[in-house]
Amino acid sequence: MAQWSARSWRDKPIQQQPSYQNEQQLHDVERQLSQFPPLVFAEEIRALRNQLNDVCQGNGFLLQGGDCAESFSDFNAPKIRDTFKVILQMAIVMTFAGSCPVTKVARMAGQYAKPRSSDFESIDGVSLPSYRGDIINGSDFNEASREPDPERMLKAYHHSAATLNLLRAFAQGGLANLHKVHKWNLSFIASNPLKERYQQIAEEIQSALRFMEVLGINADNNATIHETSLFTSHEALLLPYEQALTRTDTLTGLPYDCSAHMVWIGERTRQLDHAHVEFMRGINNPIGVKVGPKMPEDELIRLIDTLNPDNEAGRLTLITRMGADNLAENMPRLVRRVKEEGRNVIWSSDPMHGNTIKADNGLKTRSFDAIHKELRQFFAIHQSEGTYPGGIHLEMTGEDVTECTGGAYKISEEDLSSRYRTQCDPRLNADQVLELAFLVAESLKAARNGEG
Repeated sequence: MAQWSARSWRDKPIQQQPSYQNEQQLHDVERQLSQFPPLVFAEEIRALRNQLNDVCQGNGFLLQGGDCAESFSDFNAPKIRDTFKVILQMAIVMTFAGSCPVTKVARMAGQYAKPRSSDFESIDGVSLPSYRGDIINGSDFNEASREPDPERMLKAYHHSAATLNLLRAFAQGGLANLHKVHKWNLSFIASNPLKERYQQIAEEIQSALRFMEVLGINADNNATIHETSLFTSHEALLLPYEQALTRTDTLTGLPYDCSAHMVWIGERTRQLDHAHVEFMRGINNPIGVKVGPKMPEDELIRLIDTLNPDNEAGRLTLITRMGADNLAENMPRLVRRVKEEGRNVIWSSDPMHGNTIKADNGLKTRSFDAIHKELRQFFAIHQSEGTYPGGIHLEMTGEDVTECTGGAYKISEEDLSSRYRTQCDPRLNADQVLELAFLVAESLKAARNGEG
């Protein structure tokens, strides 16, 4: 392997980066960030690596979810709390159904950059740089807003720090109490049109909690009842920001990207000889790679070997994003090849990105049925190939938005405009997320029990 440094990516070709007008301002911001405290710590990152090692061995499950792109304007405590709550609600259902620990990784406290299919956006004959996330430019369609501004990285850092502070308080301050989370789920079921389908799991969880109380295991004497661990993640897209927050751990002497516990490379930036792969191969965080339907088997193996040369379990997560109509044709060959080559990876399903369509009113949306179909196929393929379905990766929110169609409440394309709030991609709302959790729990239970 060629020698690596936190800045060696600068000698490689790079995709999906903004063009800053003031290079001196950019350097000043990078220097400031490099002197700021880390957002997360190496020991926390190692704790996540240990949990993902268990997932890779088939002894856990990865739940990764949150906003498609965090927004400075929507930065507030209720929004953070509601997304935190729905992640916990999903986790308790999956933990019980799968009889295994669920590692919770939020797309929060740093998911401020987004890749785009085009460098420019045109409206009514006016062409401006595409919106690339609040860490780079603004979403308002005017020249001043769309100009990339390095100072936004400083704002993203401070927003991420405040978000992390609140998430840690929620995780350790009682909001994660299992009894509270289960009561939230009971409220969801009671008002859901398909409540009969989920009632059995809910009653079994209730019985288990009562049984623990009879044994004297409660929130007063057992921290696991009222506390939890929640890790953060984002796409490591804006490399000047990621480099500036990379630190050398004083205990191990190893480099860690301290902007988040886990970072991933997107489908558009995973070229083997490009900057993003170069940066990611050297950091010691757990990392992910998005894998689309056109990925060649040989290229995937080379990518795995570049990013995880020591074949360490828990280091690398392959996040498939293929679409409900493409997964069955393209995923088995990749799973089979990785298994044949003996590579240690976590397979996780992103059922969102391959199922994005444009509604008749011009809004981007996703079908709940297509999302669920892709997840069912994901589990079925692993069952057929004798491999382990290790996780799911969702764009979601705890808010009551109308961005994805379908689900028990039958959101239609006509309903989309009533509460369509995303700045980029459509997200599952709180009810849809919980509905999906109960549906996925059935597949997870079957996978854990070795059922067909």
